[in-house]
Amino acid sequence: MPAEWEPHAATWIAWPHHEPDWPGKLEAITWVYAEIVRALARSEPVEILCHDDDSRSLAASRLDAHHVDPSRFRLHVVPTDRVWLRDSAPTGVLRDGSLEWMGWHFNAWAKYDNFSRDALVPEAVAAISGAAVTRAERPDGKGPLVLEGGGIETNGAGSLLVTEEWLLSDVQVRNPGMTREQYERAFARYLGVSRTIWLGEGCVGDDTHGHIDDIARFTAIDTVALAYEADPADENHRRCDDNLRRLELAARESPLYIVKLPFPEPVMMRGERLPASYANFYVANNAVLVPTFNDPADRVALQILADLFPGRRIVGIHATDLVWGLGTLHCLTQQQPAARSGA
Repeated sequence: MPAEWEPHAATWIAWPHHEPDWPGKLEAITWVYAEIVRALARSEPVEILCHDDDSRSLAASRLDAHHVDPSRFRLHVVPTDRVWLRDSAPTGVLRDGSLEWMGWHFNAWAKYDNFSRDALVPEAVAAISGAAVTRAERPDGKGPLVLEGGGIETNGAGSLLVTEEWLLSDVQVRNPGMTREQYERAFARYLGVSRTIWLGEGCVGDDTHGHIDDIARFTAIDTVALAYEADPADENHRRCDDNLRRLELAARESPLYIVKLPFPEPVMMRGERLPASYANFYVANNAVLVPTFNDPADRVALQILADLFPGRRIVGIHATDLVWGLGTLHCLTQQQPAARSGA
């Protein structure tokens, strides 16, 4: 599995249409998505799944209003339940230099009942892209493997970050009975992973139970950006300290440079703390899109990421409304790796 900073053929997103994901804010969210596409289209083609013809028309209207070059995106009518393609769409890998999609079984984070359309997204993406999709199976032969792309983070050189909360905690019903060793076998088989680094818990407010893409991201083969809360009174502090210790232990086995990203002040909505994190950035071919929250830490996070990605534009995307849907930029995107020459 290539690292996210390796060349993309395209980025995939799905146009927002499910109002319960952003109660009272869906119209505003469509404008945020138009801004995201505008930023992405400067870097690479954007493939956009639209729930129906009305959704497609709305997307076209919003993108036209933002003056997005129509040659830089395509709209496809593909019914979806939700639009978090990092999790429902397949994960792109390269086999002998050619694109292959890994289709995980999707059960809506073991949380929602309506996911029948999202479960078919891997086949739709494969058909549109003209690449094959492989459906992953549990290594113990007990059926399909339930995973989401937001839970895995690779450096493209055989290392993978995941959390125990996501896959091994008692609250999980994704793959009952699967062990740490069996997960590592699956990662090796389907993603070419030779080293799995297990962190502990995800951030406060994350309803996926511990997705890695809100807390720790590779920015180079030997570098991890770790979301770190310095305030001991904040619940994220305990979790971050534990994850830092785990990464420091991993660094003893193989060199690993750890860079701390701040958290913004807690973002609240109707009494609920939302999973606001700068670690949910997305690396495009020529840019890094970073969620911002009208917080003094925005500038700090943007500068840290600018230093980590010196060859790319750093683009802040206002995400205070977006995170009301319990995810931001990385959660809603899925990269299509570019095939390598000589395949």
